[in-house]
This record gives sequence, C-alpha cells and structure tokens, in this order.
Amino acid sequence: MKEVDLLIVNASELLTLAGPDRPRSGAEMRDNGAVAGGALAADGGVVVEAGETAVLTRKYCGRKILDAEGRLVMPGFIDPHTHLVFAGSRENEMVMRQTGLTYLDILNRGGGIHATVAATRKTEFDELMALSRRRIRQMFDHGTTAVEIKTGYGLDEETEGRLLRVINALKQEGPLDVISTFLGAHTVPSATNRNAYVDWIIHKALERFKDQAEFCDVFCEEGAFTLEESRKILETAAAAGYKLKIHAGQFHDLGAAGMAASLDAVSAEHLDRISPAQLDLMRSHGTVAILLPGASFFLNSQSHADFKMISDHGVPVALATDFNPGSCPCFSMQMMIALAVRKLGMTAEEAVTASTFNAAWAVDRGKQLGSLEPGKQADLILLDVQNAAQIPYYFGTNLVRTVVKRGEVGD
Repeated sequence: MKEVDLLIVNASELLTLAGPDRPRSGAEMRDNGAVAGGALAADGGVVVEAGETAVLTRKYCGRKILDAEGRLVMPGFIDPHTHLVFAGSRENEMVMRQTGLTYLDILNRGGGIHATVAATRKTEFDELMALSRRRIRQMFDHGTTAVEIKTGYGLDEETEGRLLRVINALKQEGPLDVISTFLGAHTVPSATNRNAYVDWIIHKALERFKDQAEFCDVFCEEGAFTLEESRKILETAAAAGYKLKIHAGQFHDLGAAGMAASLDAVSAEHLDRISPAQLDLMRSHGTVAILLPGASFFLNSQSHADFKMISDHGVPVALATDFNPGSCPCFSMQMMIALAVRKLGMTAEEAVTASTFNAAWAVDRGKQLGSLEPGKQADLILLDVQNAAQIPYYFGTNLVRTVVKRGEVGD
C-alpha cells in the first residue's frame, strides 16, 4: 500500500467534477462525476486519486484518515466575482429601495458606490485588512476555497493602491487562493471630470498597477462607463498584460459582453440582459458567463439572467456571490446555488459545476482548481447532505462540516 498524507473515505457521494480541459457548457454541466461510496487520496497538497472507498482503501494508507461518515464530498467552491475589500455599510439603501428608488437612482444621487468610496478612502490599511480577514474567514467557513477580489472602492491612485496591497496581502496569508482584479473603472468618482478620470485610468493607473493585479474589469452600464470608454480601457489593459473581465448587462444591454468577448475576455459578468449575438461572440472566443443571482435577489429585481438561453448558445456558465456592501452582502456560494436553482432554472448539478469547475475557468485557474482529479490542488469540502440536489433543498443554512485546503483539514 502507498502511504499518503490524507485519505478521505466513506462519502455518500464524491463529486469529482472530472472533465475536459476547458469549461463545460450545455448538457456537460449536468455531469458532476459522482462516485457512490467515494474516497480520495491526497499527498503534498494535491489529489493523487479519487474513486470508490473499497478500491482506494486497498491501495492507500493515510497518515491522516478523514471519515466522511456518509456526507457529500466535493471540490471547494470558487467565487469568481467579489468586491470584498471595503469599509462602511449600506443597509440604509434597503429602506430607500423600499420607497421605490432603484440602484441607479441611488447611485445618481451620490449614494451606492460613492458612499462606499467615501468610507473606504478614510480607512487605513490595517483596518481594511482586519475587515477583509473576517470576510475571508466567513467565506472559508461556508466552503469557498478560492476567491476573486476586485478593487473599485478607491477610485483614486492612493486608495486603489491601498486596496491592491490588501488583496495581495490576503493572497499571501491565505487560507483562500486569491485572484486580484483592478476595477478602477467602477464608476466616475464624485466631483471629478469624466474625461480626466478615464484618461487617468488609461494613461496612468493601468501602467501603475499592472504588476499588482492579474485582471482588469470595467463596469459598463448607464451611469458608469460607456461602451466606447469600456473598449478603450480594456484594449489598453490587454496591451499592458492584464487578463480581461467585464461587468455587462446588469441593468441595460449596451453590448459590453460581446465587445469584451471580441477582445478575448476571460469572463463577462451579470448578464441579466444580453442579446443572442453577444452570446455567439462569447462562445466563439471562449468567454465564461458569470451569473450573479444574489444581486438580483437582494435588489428585489424581477429580472434574472436567462440561463437556458445562455446555455443553449453553448456558453459555459459560472456562479458567484458578487459579495459587496450595496447589492449582495452574502458570503455563501451555497445560497447562490439555491438561488440559481429557484430563479435561474438551473439543476442542482449544473449549479455545482458552475460553482466549482466552470468558476475555476472563469478566473483562469481551470488547470489547477475546480475538480478532484490527479495533480489538481486538494481543495474540497464535506457537507451534511448526501447528494447535490440537497444543497439547494436545505437553503439558507451552512451545510459545510469540514473544509480541506491543499490537503490540510481546516479548523
């Protein structure tokens, strides 16, 4: 028998998510690679083998043995769209929306993103780190093992730089894998000349932060950045070496998803409103659709992304929390799965694929994360359910019993 660092046995089901070397689309998303009575061997922080308990216990002995005791075992969640680093709170905006104001109404009155920017600019590095550590821990406890974090609550050189320092410090500390995104183009800051701000992003900020952020993102929306401004920013970012993302179609379809796809963007995000022609561009350029049902839920929107249309066009779909103070203050990918099943019409199996395998590709980590295959990082969770369908069934509660990160069992 071969000795390994960790041997997990007796899962009700082990969802390996083993699949192609690309994101899944269409019917492929319903295949979670489930192994009844599953087990997993990990060594040196990576998966050695996954299979049936009866088979693996004849091949491996573990320095540590973790008995799943009939629980579901699956890859850790990957959250590919968050705004985790900020100060302040905006619960007052819930009351404003109850009086009939929309998200864009509040933004145009100086609230929304502007309110968080004002609070964040006043907050020093150490306090932002303390706030962000607590949020990271909440995500970890809810089964998230990798997270993308955007800037965008600084909107000036000093504060955007501070946010990136926090993000990169979180990357070094763990326990989550952290992917960094520069979102200086979140909105035009208050009392700032629009053209001057766009010029700052294009001619200064992108060069200034290119070694600190992996991705560049733009919020292309009425009240934020136009399609042409977004194109200029993304083209400049690509030339500087950034990978590309786009906020597109949250409230209005401005053509941003298709534009970003034509620039080989890794992902287009929100997509509550999108045309078939843009989906064709996304499919042909390999751009992943990241859907954010928590934002629509929190904003009491009657409009949700059309998963069936997106899937029927062959576009791979990922899910994310969109964790932020104004439109989705939720840490839980489990809740996003529940919302995706109820509001987007996804099956539980499709939502699991979107939260793990495809989410890894949405942050360009598909070769390292998102499935339990030999050589991939041993990031996995044990849940107090027996199959994928029970995750959205028991909505609104934390089902995660144990988190394993790089083969180490969490506290």
